[in-house]
Amino acid sequence: MTDEQLQTLVEQISLEFFHQPFQHKAWFNKRLKTTGGRYQLQSHNIDINPKMYTAFDEVNLIGVVKHELVHYHLHLRGLPYQHKDQQFKVLLANVGGSRFAPQVPSDDSARKLQLVVEYQCQNCGQTYARKRHIDTKKYVCGKCKGHLVEIGSKRV
Repeated sequence: MTDEQLQTLVEQISLEFFHQPFQHKAWFNKRLKTTGGRYQLQSHNIDINPKMYTAFDEVNLIGVVKHELVHYHLHLRGLPYQHKDQQFKVLLANVGGSRFAPQVPSDDSARKLQLVVEYQCQNCGQTYARKRHIDTKKYVCGKCKGHLVEIGSKRV
């Protein structure tokens, strides 16, 4: 789904369920990571997390769009528009919007691998694993005070 298709969908939902036009912009925002969507108070635009469509289905996307449109229409009418407000809860239930967005699955590829550097004492053979490089001229073996040598590093 493109941003233009999302804009059309938001306009259709606004007319069908709220009986008022949506006159601002709606688009997918890849920077949204932990939320389904966002209504911007100053510009009245709506950002939607693209994973609400790609990781789930269109029914879920429509629920998130309805949720953001509840914020939009209440705010423009000067009514209480926050999650805690009774009018927000009632209107959200009336239009069938999602109260909470589902948890977005995390990217396994985005998980950072941690570097482990291994050192070994030249005297006693004791090995050490550290998350960061250490200055081998400054630090010595804790067991025998021998000289340390880096024997390798790997990502875990």
